Amino acid sequence: MQQDNSLVEYGARRAIVTITAILCALLEIVDTTIVNVALNDMKGNLGATLTEIGWVITAYAIGNVIIVPMTSWLSQQFGRRNYFAASVMIFTIFSFLCGNATGIWELVAFRFLQGIGGGALLVTSQTIITESYPIEKRGMAQAFYGLGVIIGPTLGPPLGGYIVDHFSWPYIFYINIPIGIAATLLTLQFIKSPKFSEKTLTKHIDFLGIALLAIAIGSLQYVLEKGHDDDWFNNNAIILLSIAAVLGIFFFIWRELSYKNPIVELRVLKNGNLRVGTILSFLLGFGLYGSTFIIPLYTQSILGWTAFDAGMLFIPSGIATAFMMPVIGKLLQRGVKQQYLVAGGLIIFFIYSFWASSILTDDTPEKAFWWLLILRGFGLSLLFIPITTLALSTLHGQQIGQGAAFTGMMRQLGGSFGVAVITTFLARQNMVHRVDLVSKLDVSNPMVQQRVSFMQRAFQGKGMAPDVALKSAYKALDFTVSKQAAVLSYMDAFLYLGLLFLICVPFMLLVKGNRKKKIDLSEAMH
Repeated sequence: MQQDNSLVEYGARRAIVTITAILCALLEIVDTTIVNVALNDMKGNLGATLTEIGWVITAYAIGNVIIVPMTSWLSQQFGRRNYFAASVMIFTIFSFLCGNATGIWELVAFRFLQGIGGGALLVTSQTIITESYPIEKRGMAQAFYGLGVIIGPTLGPPLGGYIVDHFSWPYIFYINIPIGIAATLLTLQFIKSPKFSEKTLTKHIDFLGIALLAIAIGSLQYVLEKGHDDDWFNNNAIILLSIAAVLGIFFFIWRELSYKNPIVELRVLKNGNLRVGTILSFLLGFGLYGSTFIIPLYTQSILGWTAFDAGMLFIPSGIATAFMMPVIGKLLQRGVKQQYLVAGGLIIFFIYSFWASSILTDDTPEKAFWWLLILRGFGLSLLFIPITTLALSTLHGQQIGQGAAFTGMMRQLGGSFGVAVITTFLARQNMVHRVDLVSKLDVSNPMVQQRVSFMQRAFQGKGMAPDVALKSAYKALDFTVSKQAAVLSYMDAFLYLGLLFLICVPFMLLVKGNRKKKIDLSEAMH
C-alpha cells in the first residue's frame, strides 16, 4: 500500500503549509509561558490572591491536556482542515476575551477554553507537516516542526516581559489575534484533509470516554499543578483528585479497549516504536520544561534579575537549536539511527546539567550561562526530532495523528511532572540544607561572633541603635543562610536531573530498530 500522495505538497505550497503549521504550534506553545511574567500585574489589576492567579496557568494546562488525546478522533469526524481552522478560531476568540476579562474567575474560564482550542494546534500541526512531506524528507519535516516546539517556550518569557514593561498585560493575549486570523485564512486556503473511510466516521459519540478522559487527565493535571502549593497529600482536595485520576485512568483504558468506536484509539500503542517514543516524549517534556523552569526561577530569586532578562538568557539556546535542527534532519535522511542520536542527546543533557550544578553561586555572572545554554540547545535538537521520527516512523494513515496525540500528551504531562517534582524537590532540599547550615553556625564560634559584630557595626553606622543593629545583623545572617541553602538546592536539582538522563542512555541503546531493510512510512498508508 502506498502513501496518500494527495497530501504531499511541493514547492511554494509546501512552504506555506509548513509556515502555517509552525505558526499555529508557536501560538500554542508561546502562550503556555508568556503569561508567567504577567501574573503579578494581573494579580494587582484583577484584585486576585496568589493562589487564584495561579489558576490562569493551571486552567490553560488542563484544557490543553484534556483535548490533545481526542484530536485524532475529532479530525476524522469533522475533517482535519475544518477542525484545525475551528481550533485556531476558538484560540483566537478566547485570546481576545482573556484580554477583556474583568474578574479573575472570568479570566480563568476563558483560559480553560483557550486551552481547549490551543491543545489541537500542536498535535495537528505535527500531523499536517509530517504528511505534507514525502517519506524520505520526513526527518527534515520534523526538524521544521521542532523549531516551533523547542523555541516556543524560550520566546514566551522575554516577549511577555517586553509587552508587560511597555504596554499592559491584556496585550499578551491581543498579540494572538492578528496571527490567529492569518493562520485561519491560510488553513482554509492551503491545508488539505485526508480521506477517511466510512467506518472511521461514527454517529455514536463516546461520551463516557470523553467524560472519563476529562476526569482522569484534568484531575491529574490539577494535582501536578497545585500539589506543591496545597501541601500534597495533607490536602483533602489533592487526595480526592488523586483518587479520581487513578480511577479515571483505569476506567478510561477499560472503556476505550472495549468500546467499538473509542474516542482515543489505545490499540495503536501496540506499535513498539510508538511506545518507546511515548516514554521518551515524557522524558523530553520533563527535561525541556523542567530546565526551562529552574533557570528563570534561579536567576530571578537568587541573582535578582528581571523576568525579561531571565527570558533573554534562553536566546543562545534557541539559536543553537535552530542551527542544529536541519543538521539532525539531514542525518536522519542519510540513515543515522534515531536511537544513537537520542542517546547522544541524553549524554549532552547530562553534561549540561552537571555543568550547571557546578557553576551556580549566589552571584554567578551572566556570561557563565552562555556556552552552557548553547549546549542545552544542541541536546534538545538531538532529542526532539529523533524521538518524534522514531515514534511515528512505522505508523500509517490515521495512526500518525493518533501517535502524534500520544507523544504530545506525554510531552505535556512530562513537563507538568517535571515542574511538580522539581518544585517539591527544591522545597525539601532547601529545608535539608538550611538545617545543615544552621547546625554549623555555632554562636560561640569566634568567626561567627566576628561576622555578627562586623554587621552590627555596619548597621550602627547607618544610624541604628545597638540593640536594633544586633537584631538586623542576625536577620542578615539568616538571609545569607537561606540564600546559600537555596543555591545548594538548585545545584542538587540540576545534578539529579542530569543523572536521570544518564541512566536512560543504556536503555536507549538497547532499543531495536525494525528488522526490515528500511523503515518506510508509506507501508500501509492509504
